[in-house]
Amino acid sequence: MSTVTRIRTAASGAREGRIALLGTGVVGSAVVARYRQLVGKGVALPPFAWLSNSRAQVVNEGSLDEAIATARAAPQLSSTVPPWAEGEALARGDIVIDATASDTVAGWHAEWLLRGIHVVTANKLGNGGDLARAQAIVEAQKEGARYGDSATVGAGLPLLRLIRELVAGGDRIHAVEGVLSGSLAWLLSRFDDTRPFSDLVREARDAGYAEPDPRQDLSGEDVRRKLLILARAAGLPLEGRDINVSSLVPDALRDAPADAVDAQLTTLDTPLRERFINAYRNDARLCFIGRFDAERGASVGLRALPLSHPLASGHGTENRAAIFSDRYPDRPLVIQGPGAGAGVTAAALLDDVLRIAQQVV
Repeated sequence: MSTVTRIRTAASGAREGRIALLGTGVVGSAVVARYRQLVGKGVALPPFAWLSNSRAQVVNEGSLDEAIATARAAPQLSSTVPPWAEGEALARGDIVIDATASDTVAGWHAEWLLRGIHVVTANKLGNGGDLARAQAIVEAQKEGARYGDSATVGAGLPLLRLIRELVAGGDRIHAVEGVLSGSLAWLLSRFDDTRPFSDLVREARDAGYAEPDPRQDLSGEDVRRKLLILARAAGLPLEGRDINVSSLVPDALRDAPADAVDAQLTTLDTPLRERFINAYRNDARLCFIGRFDAERGASVGLRALPLSHPLASGHGTENRAAIFSDRYPDRPLVIQGPGAGAGVTAAALLDDVLRIAQQVV
């Protein structure tokens, strides 16, 4: 049976320069909601061709709400071929929005670009995956298609774009360090030793600030991918293994099966309490920091920062990053703002779509 479903409610728009959305989860749904909001305000966005998840590709012919509901309700597939690979084809000038965390989808980014299909992504496994893949994405853009990845780091903060503009303008980046995880920023800004750290992790998970399996946030792997993206934008061809990651996850929690994770969260409490008390006694604040340095290498982990440090004053899910360069050698350029949430991520994705659509007119 075909995995392509057609929703017939109204005539679709022109087939040139259409949008195709991959991913109908929290971020994908936020993209659809913001798209409808912007179109309602008269913003000239390309028409939506179709949307897809791991179960179905649904062609949009009028009602995006019905299309996304149909995709979500589709049964699981036995086929290993993703619906978007065998469904309605993409054409030159179309724009793919990758709202997944899929390595398979990220592996197609360079291929789409070579075919003249623009890619806008929140998926960090493109530029934040293997170096060869990231280099292939850069090379493929020479064929003329654009790549919008501002949503991969900082949920749309202009950090990534600013680094690229500094480099293009002849500046040399010495180092970048930052609070790059909104979920860990939220946890550490709330942690004051009045509650066990494990309680805050559960609260963050239940509120959607952390992943359903919070080990994905606590391990530091998400920050490592973001740091790779930033370092490569600055001209450092780092591999993932070049970044030293100090995970917050104790061995017992790391090795626990999925159904035992909640019970093992208490193994976080003693080591985090000790780190907090030590930082407090030294007038410092715990922050989970990613840093790359052109001379000293790259690392990810928990640090106790003096209260006067430019990265120590964030709140909630806020991301903060400091850029040291020839232009900013002693007093870094600091970027800060909301760094997590489906709404800001969706806004960043559609900002990139608009930027691309305006450039290719």
